[in-house]
Amino acid sequence: MEICNYHSIQTMGTLDGPGIRYVLFLQGCCFRCLFCHNPDTWSGKANTMTTDEFLQDVLKYKVFYDSSGGGVTVSGGEPLLQIPFLIEAFKKFKEHSIHTAVDTCGYIDITDNLKELMKYTNLVMLDIKHLNNTIHKELTGKPNDKVLKFLDFLQENNVQTRIRQVLTPGYTMEEEYISGLIKFLKNYKLEKLELLPYHDMARDKYKKLGLEYKLNARTPTKEEIAKIKERFIQEGFDTI
Repeated sequence: MEICNYHSIQTMGTLDGPGIRYVLFLQGCCFRCLFCHNPDTWSGKANTMTTDEFLQDVLKYKVFYDSSGGGVTVSGGEPLLQIPFLIEAFKKFKEHSIHTAVDTCGYIDITDNLKELMKYTNLVMLDIKHLNNTIHKELTGKPNDKVLKFLDFLQENNVQTRIRQVLTPGYTMEEEYISGLIKFLKNYKLEKLELLPYHDMARDKYKKLGLEYKLNARTPTKEEIAKIKERFIQEGFDTI
């Protein structure tokens, strides 16, 4: 039986996929995003759980997930670092008709294990950090080539996909970037586009962990976010 290393659990999540959701935040990540709000998931001591323990805990709340059109979301950190656990767990959820979602940065090789997992995954929420490879490396420490290949793989295999884009002044809110993102995403069939305003509420976490918070950016205004969302709506995107 597979065992995962996880950071925390949220049994009534409403921000990580459709409906009310059981959200499991796994430990470990391949990125070091300058705007990460969960740096405590990067490394360090983790909790452990078997797939059977995972299933039994989820089943306690299944009535809420079923009635709201929700289910289970595995996030992080980066959940695709623990694919064998996810395959075994998602197979069990499928047997119980529980909707499954993965919230991922998409920095993953297209392996047989990944292909197997996608058979039991109802929704992939893919974070697009930046379309420009150089800026992507500045923001995350890694290039974006695997991320974009993963997005192509999802589309080629008809995996329902939601794109999540953090809107950060100086990086992803300028007209040139928004126009390029619109043009790029029009090549893909998406479940939704989720536009998330940047915030720096994790500064205290960094301080407690002895880490430096390196991103110097302001929080965008509600009016700025609304204006950008309207651009995407006018282009036919279903935005959140």
